[in-house]
Amino acid sequence: MSGKPRRRPRALLAIAVALSAMLLPATASAAAAHGHRALRPVPQTVVIDGHRLQQTKARLDHGDPALRAAVRTLTAGADGWLGQGPWTVVDKPAPAPGGDPHDYLSQAPYWWPSQPKTADNPRGCPYVQRDGERNPEVDTGTDRPDIGKVFNSVTTLSLAWYYTGHKQYAEHASDILRTWFLDPATRMNPNLDHGQFIPCKYDGRAIGIIDFSQQYTSVLDAVALLDTGAPGWTRSDRTAMRSWNTSFLDWLVNSDFGKQETAAENNHGTFQDMQIAALALATGDGELARRTVLDARALRIDPQIAGDGTHPQELARTRSWHYSTFDLVAYTRLAAIGRQVGVDLWAYEGPQGQSLFKAVDYLLPAATGESAWPHPELEFHRYAASDIVHAAADAGDAQARAAVGLLETPPGGDLWALRPAAEQLDSIAG
Repeated sequence: MSGKPRRRPRALLAIAVALSAMLLPATASAAAAHGHRALRPVPQTVVIDGHRLQQTKARLDHGDPALRAAVRTLTAGADGWLGQGPWTVVDKPAPAPGGDPHDYLSQAPYWWPSQPKTADNPRGCPYVQRDGERNPEVDTGTDRPDIGKVFNSVTTLSLAWYYTGHKQYAEHASDILRTWFLDPATRMNPNLDHGQFIPCKYDGRAIGIIDFSQQYTSVLDAVALLDTGAPGWTRSDRTAMRSWNTSFLDWLVNSDFGKQETAAENNHGTFQDMQIAALALATGDGELARRTVLDARALRIDPQIAGDGTHPQELARTRSWHYSTFDLVAYTRLAAIGRQVGVDLWAYEGPQGQSLFKAVDYLLPAATGESAWPHPELEFHRYAASDIVHAAADAGDAQARAAVGLLETPPGGDLWALRPAAEQLDSIAG
């Protein structure tokens, strides 16, 4: 016999290929039945690392016990949203001052009537500011409470669908998005001309943009999750949502209110940068996203963070802990966007040594319970810093990494492993 290997006859090769084709679907089905599902496409998220989400999903499908526990917490929240909504901007009892029911309306939270309410002065005008004290009027007659529900529900439901595959979560998230943003009868106009109005004083203000900028980037990531093949979310929905976001970005960049908010020198400016960069990335303008993150080094970090890591403007507030953590939510999310466009915001140091690492490290004694927060705070919640510390730890901060085990668990559970991007964990209703 020859020492050469035998060649497999062509007929046998054909049979082998056919059998393989028949067996592969069966193998995939068996894997799915045992919890080992095929990887979904990498979600094109703009803040959270989509590759990290995909890897987390794979670990979950292979039975990671810690992730399973986190998903139980997540789905408990998602189940609570299934019986709520959808909401619409046209449901408020009276339209915004411009008269269009599709315009968003909210009221300035820290402004209060200074006179008794009478038939001649039903509002009790003029209104005066009481910083940090929230007027309960803002929760009636405006869109502010409903938009918070839209943001929170869509984020939670989309994540729950991504990790479990249960279609009811995706279908409800899609319904909520379509009702608020896309359906011609119920959609919101892509502007914030009447955000945080003050009765008898202003029909809207630039700082009303914070109503969206503080959470809307989470919705962008939620939409990216649905875009990976969620039931109930169609190609036309995806196209229409991108169109809405393009129009909204144009308003944010070019309107007078948008320009004023970009010029703000406190957390409003930081959140505006974060929102513009995220929207730019989501709608295909990577250059605008990159430029916005780059400019934030000199325009935001240098003047807003001191060399010792403090936020002097936020420390002057009656809720200094809340606003210090709040501003760092924007910075850490902006840094996450920067990573996607080739800018390392964590590595930046200003002329006085300002940096995001120093800003987070300044919070660590209070965040871990080692010592009291030494500045004014009407409502201290230690857990408000938890996500920020996680973000710094992931970015390489050794002090933050050592502090992670000492953090206070937020009321809704620690979901960092499932959505590794900072959220404001205490109330942001103001």
